[in-house]
Amino acid sequence: MLDGEQFVRWCQQLALAEPTRKYIELLRSSPPARVVRSRAGNVSGRYPSRKMGVTIQFESHHNELAGIYEMEYDPDVLEYYDQPSGLKLSYQALCGRKVGVLHTPDFFVLRQTSAGWEEWKTLDELVRLSAKMPARYVQEIEGQWHCPPGEEVAQSLGLYYRIRCNAEIDWVFQNNLHFLEDYLQPSHLDLEENVRANITLLVELHPGITLGELLQQGYNCDEVYTLIAQNHLKVNWRGVNIAQLGSQRQIFPASQKVCQTETTKWRRASTLELAPNLVDLKPGSPVVWNGKSLSILNRGETHTALLNEEEKVIQLPNVALLELVKQGELTGVVTHSLPSAKEVNDLLAKASVDDCAQANRRYSIIAPYLTGELQTSNQVVSTRTIRRWLHSWQKAQEQYGCGYVGLLPRVSSKGNRQSKLPEATQKIVDEFIANNYLNLKQQGKFAVYSSLVRACEQQGITPCSYKTFVRNIHQKSNYEQALKRQGRRAAYKHEPFYWELEVNTPRHGQRPFEICHIDHTQLDIELVSSHTSVNLGRPWATFLTDAYSRRILAVYLCFDPPSYRSCMMVMRECVRRHGRLPHTIVVDGAKEFMSVYFERLLAAYSCTKKTRPAAKPRFGSVCERLFGTANTMLIHNLQGNTQINKNSRAVTKSVNPRNLAIWTLGSLYQNLCDWAYEFYDNKEHPALLKSPRAAFSDGLLQTGLRPHKLIPYDETFRILTLPTTSKGTAKVIPNQGVKINHIYYWHNSFRNPEIEKTQVLVRYDPNDVGIAYAYIKGQWVNCISQHYSSLAGHS
Repeated sequence: MLDGEQFVRWCQQLALAEPTRKYIELLRSSPPARVVRSRAGNVSGRYPSRKMGVTIQFESHHNELAGIYEMEYDPDVLEYYDQPSGLKLSYQALCGRKVGVLHTPDFFVLRQTSAGWEEWKTLDELVRLSAKMPARYVQEIEGQWHCPPGEEVAQSLGLYYRIRCNAEIDWVFQNNLHFLEDYLQPSHLDLEENVRANITLLVELHPGITLGELLQQGYNCDEVYTLIAQNHLKVNWRGVNIAQLGSQRQIFPASQKVCQTETTKWRRASTLELAPNLVDLKPGSPVVWNGKSLSILNRGETHTALLNEEEKVIQLPNVALLELVKQGELTGVVTHSLPSAKEVNDLLAKASVDDCAQANRRYSIIAPYLTGELQTSNQVVSTRTIRRWLHSWQKAQEQYGCGYVGLLPRVSSKGNRQSKLPEATQKIVDEFIANNYLNLKQQGKFAVYSSLVRACEQQGITPCSYKTFVRNIHQKSNYEQALKRQGRRAAYKHEPFYWELEVNTPRHGQRPFEICHIDHTQLDIELVSSHTSVNLGRPWATFLTDAYSRRILAVYLCFDPPSYRSCMMVMRECVRRHGRLPHTIVVDGAKEFMSVYFERLLAAYSCTKKTRPAAKPRFGSVCERLFGTANTMLIHNLQGNTQINKNSRAVTKSVNPRNLAIWTLGSLYQNLCDWAYEFYDNKEHPALLKSPRAAFSDGLLQTGLRPHKLIPYDETFRILTLPTTSKGTAKVIPNQGVKINHIYYWHNSFRNPEIEKTQVLVRYDPNDVGIAYAYIKGQWVNCISQHYSSLAGHS
């Protein structure tokens, strides 16, 4: 970021007017104008920016987040601010009325020689919005999108307003940034000078050496990736996905230029632009020679006959003809009959196995006639049939260029397949299905059909049969029926999957610890007290799962409903077991994930938070599926499980899980950890064809251990992950200390008269009620419970 003097010099360099300078100063000191939310289908979140020193919001991880990465590592970008204060845009609406709207752009960006607003939209969104608001969103012939009202406001201030489209995103470059981001940080891995010199020298002597060959020389991935991030070695950042090539990726010295695939704007090319002037030398094919049109009449062994426009035959030696083709003097003619190949493929795709077998049989019979061979007298079919098949072959050859499709039987095309219903009947059937059946009243099919029959009788229309009416209903998709009859949540299970067919960031990441999911579930088992055997109810489990390897990194179990305390504890357990935190955390929109304490922990350790859409469990399918696995493989096999409660009428006193419960929280947690960290961890996963532990270990070896990202499990980290009370502070009571969760805690600093009767920040340890922490004079102090001897080490 720019300090005060640097900002003044930057304003002077750009010769900004005083109102513009004051506007930018206000914007730099103001918080975001709005908090982004996850709408249906988009994943929002916060990115911990080192350039800005704050977390930056994004509304879509496939759009704005890519823009954030671009600005974060672009040396031309000095500062960037998310959700700046709104702009008043005035333009003419589609109805012709002048409208004014308050618009909040995605980012305000300060660059070396310019500054302005940048609004990110998807291409589909821009096309839809341009039809709805043609005066606000305009596309040039070259494909660049503009917002004339925004540009007008920006121009009055000497700034710019730019529409950014997801078509601009270079996803290969984005993936490489994600993959190497840990090595681009200021706290990167420090290499010994001799290691740096040896690797650099080896690459200079063998340009294009692969990573696998470097590893064979005794070096590791982390050393190589560090040198790439520091520009001591070069790879093709924009042309090659570094993570996907594995040990086969080539590495070059810094002095050598590497071919970079520049980001180009997508545009749709016409068929004429893509079709080459290929020369087809088959009889009847048109060609162009010296500006004149000819056609191939016949091609012999030594000469080729051509027919010109005056219908004169020209004989050319084949050697001369080929030479003319090589020199480009004789070219083919681009015709618009290119889709014939597609038509042939469509006909073959529609043909069944029996259709192809029938066509093969017909071809074997007419093949001698096609090749001119002598015919045998014992024919299996009549001569007339053979003539008909030959005619079909020749007709298909002329129409499609493939005679075989003419032999395919057309049985499936026979008959009248048009609707037999009168137009008036079909119209009223469609109306009753749309208005009476597909609504939230959820009437039955027969009830709607009865109303249809009465309406037809009143209007003098012939009603359809009940079977035909039901068939018309079933022509509607299950998703459409459930959406209109039961709402979007009920319809979600029928919603079709939308597969990503374009290059994008992998949804499960490219390495371990890149993308992890946190979620909670209430386990299907009743627990009892370890002291009194009183039933305590069902516990809540919190899982932290690595999406790349499907490994369960941490498990936390408690009786409290989901809260930020569970989130902090599962993160703490992850550091205790693995010594690091994930690069990206995927969570749902629950309030515990919006906690200031949880977000502060993520920001402190540079973790990006992504919030998946509400009521869309497929976005967190890794964790959601694991809950079902834990229940079926472990919990449902323990005494006191609550499977029978699904059928409440079958529950009696003798089979009630509350009366059969024998497991305590501690014993269940130990068994759950054994299952997660040992049994499930070593069991082959069907999606990986190896165990999660093996996939995790292999991934670390292939993509780098990244030791500079290790987090010590020390007092500082533990205090940062401790929860606080609902108030956040406690009053220091003389001679008693601070009261946290109905228990007094004491520290000798409380004797200070300046501290007595003041409110101090407090935190407690859910795993050890014997101690707590208070913030006294700029530091956290360890407070001891008045019942320390009996509470120490207990949750």
